[in-house]
Amino acid sequence: MNPSIEAAAVAASNAVPAPRPPSQPGTQHVILVVDDAIDTLHMLCDALVGEGYAVLVARDAEEAVQRLDVTVPDGILLDAVMPGASGFELCRRIKATPAWSHVPVLFMTGLAETEQIVEGFSCGGVDYVVKPLRIPEVMARLATHVRNARAARLARVAVDIAGMGAVVLDNVGRIAWRSPQATRWLAEAFESVAAPACLAWLAQAVTCGQNTTGLLDGRQLLARHVGMSGYAESTVLLDMANLGERLHKIALTPRETEVLSWLAKGKTNRDIGDILGMSPRTVNKHLEHIFEKLGVETRTAAVAAADRVLRT
Repeated sequence: MNPSIEAAAVAASNAVPAPRPPSQPGTQHVILVVDDAIDTLHMLCDALVGEGYAVLVARDAEEAVQRLDVTVPDGILLDAVMPGASGFELCRRIKATPAWSHVPVLFMTGLAETEQIVEGFSCGGVDYVVKPLRIPEVMARLATHVRNARAARLARVAVDIAGMGAVVLDNVGRIAWRSPQATRWLAEAFESVAAPACLAWLAQAVTCGQNTTGLLDGRQLLARHVGMSGYAESTVLLDMANLGERLHKIALTPRETEVLSWLAKGKTNRDIGDILGMSPRTVNKHLEHIFEKLGVETRTAAVAAADRVLRT
């Protein structure tokens, strides 16, 4: 790094920060500034430290990736045109890396043409400011996006803490974001999270409002569409249900629970008998007891009743 820029970074790190923005009490956010112009870096470092931020600087995309490998910032101010890889290319890389994808990227550009502005948004940027920079405007926009990104991140973490998973689908059915818990469950239920069967199952949940799929150990993965989370994005909440635990409340025996579990997967009496090592007649006897306890008369009604219990 250029010695003068290194000195600016050290000065920014060692400076005594001004009072932090009221919206983020007790928290010092880290901002990465990526720009090949020394004057711009000096100006932004001074302004950011004055607002209570910790600052990292980089002169190009390569240096920016090095900084990101060390720490994940709360926001990025990114020059659109730099030597080597452009800011647009760097932004695409950031958004394609799960550990960095949540960080809001604000472009700084002298390009005011519509095509460049559209490219900035299409590659994952959340906002842009035109050079020469108006520092109060930059600080106001940055604070808003950092605050919103933090709130979204905390909400997603809360979903995981609550024992549920969350998936956000874009307007063409691709997974735009997923929580760690959702990743684990989808990997258990499908060949991979990106597998066509997984995406089709999630899309069905959006279309019908909910969907379920069974696992070999008797658990069921439940998906519930909870609405739109942004422009053309749909949010699906996931929950893992243990059929045996949920059906215990209606006093099914362990063997009856096993029979009902395989019935829910579409197995015939003969199939269930082969799997559980009993005769089809014994399977039918178990089904009679299950129907009586569930208050139903048909196989289809039994599966539907079990599904209702799982959703309670």
